[in-house]
Amino acid sequence: MPGRAEGVTPHDPLRQKPSALRKPSPPCEAELNGQRLVFDPLGALMLPDHGLLCVSDLHLEKGAAFARRGQMLPPWDTLATLRLLESVIARHDPRIVVSLGDNFHDRRGADLMPPEFRSYLESLMRGREWIWITGNHDPDGVGALSGLQADSLHVAGLTFRHEPGAACDPGEVAGHLHPAATLVRRSRGVRRPCFALDGRRLIMPSFGVTTGGLDLDHRAFRGLFEKAGSPPIC
Repeated sequence: MPGRAEGVTPHDPLRQKPSALRKPSPPCEAELNGQRLVFDPLGALMLPDHGLLCVSDLHLEKGAAFARRGQMLPPWDTLATLRLLESVIARHDPRIVVSLGDNFHDRRGADLMPPEFRSYLESLMRGREWIWITGNHDPDGVGALSGLQADSLHVAGLTFRHEPGAACDPGEVAGHLHPAATLVRRSRGVRRPCFALDGRRLIMPSFGVTTGGLDLDHRAFRGLFEKAGSPPIC
């Protein structure tokens, strides 16, 4: 739609039957600053020419973080998110994985993560270059977990960071805002996480299974995308 960023909507894994997770819809593709992007239906980004997979806003141990403050959420969020992460890693077999900030829901999550979840995560990381970008929820990083930790990453003309910058150089890939889109057909609407992009910038959907989202017309997105419309990519 002219004047707005385009949204590419991944499936909501919590609403999919197991058979749907095994056979996702074909991915969409686009280009950003000369690099080919493949959008996985589960909410991950793949750069096939570089063997790089990117996910954003895992918010691991969110349920535990809420429980520490006396608000009880179902305790299965970390396991469910790790299973989806295993699924996209198995599908794309990346050399490099970038987790784009808010990897844990709070500063204590990495240190208090149960040993079985830590072992599961470490098994997914084994044999790959893994880069943890710090976010506003986990500014101290991911503790003793394997992998590299950084505030941002520059690869092949793209800049990976957690929060989108006010001034954007071409090729920014960010998270933080959890974009979502509502699709209406035959007077019925479906709201799902989405990839939001124009010719300069991409904002990733949240990969964590219990995170919320902001509609693309929310004021938080104002000024982040070009005024002119972009061609649809999916």
